[in-house]
Amino acid sequence: MSDSDSRSQARQAPLPSELYDETYFLTACEGYDEFLKTEGEHLSRRLRQAFEFASVAPGMSVLDLGCGRGEIVRHVARIGARSFGIDYSRAAVRLTQRIMQNESGTYGIARANARHLPFTDACFDRVLMFDVVEHLQPWELDACLGEVWRVLKPSGQIVVHTAPNRWYDAYAYPVVRTVRMVMGQGRNYPKNPRALNVAVNTEVHVNEQDILRLRRYLVRAGFKGVRVWLDTPPQNRSEGTVMTALRHIAFNWVPFAWFFQREVFAVGTKIAH
Repeated sequence: MSDSDSRSQARQAPLPSELYDETYFLTACEGYDEFLKTEGEHLSRRLRQAFEFASVAPGMSVLDLGCGRGEIVRHVARIGARSFGIDYSRAAVRLTQRIMQNESGTYGIARANARHLPFTDACFDRVLMFDVVEHLQPWELDACLGEVWRVLKPSGQIVVHTAPNRWYDAYAYPVVRTVRMVMGQGRNYPKNPRALNVAVNTEVHVNEQDILRLRRYLVRAGFKGVRVWLDTPPQNRSEGTVMTALRHIAFNWVPFAWFFQREVFAVGTKIAH
């Protein structure tokens, strides 16, 4: 997305925080099933993978921007890092406070807007944005990333996870849906890919990313050494040799993987001017 693209969408209103109630976090938001099973002790595969890329170490200061239910805030604190979580959803703040009430260590939880972070300059070693950017209007994301750059220490890093890959929705999903319809499974594949598995995403996903678009956002915000890559959830299916071979090609062969892999990860570093 170019600067002019971002400006052209500047009038799009932010999503109301009321959309993100407790029901959303416990029935739709990524990782809810693992959270309910283990009361947040274990992370979902997607969150665990994203968290590993952050390389959080004892003594660091870490901000979980869009902390949701709070399990990342707790995992950071248990490592021995100073852990802070913010969210503009009141329900998210309550859930995070609930999960942290018996925890030790240094941590803080606050309701705040991603466009105006309530922190001083250069105070965090890591800022984590897991499943957040797709919920921010383009102009909001630009403002948010500018704030992230501000609050990071020199050599500090932002770690991003977002899903789905926009190119999957735009180009791969129509192919997948057509194949599934031919196989008699079309009822499981709605016309709108945002309704796949989680119907509420049709309301709350307003800015899905691909590898090029997310890179442009991060570079525009001033981040250096930006690395953006794709991955996909495990495909634990047994549908015969042909379908297994097609999935292998789709998820592992370039350029097909650019379109069929569904998850987008990114890391960027703040290099002081």
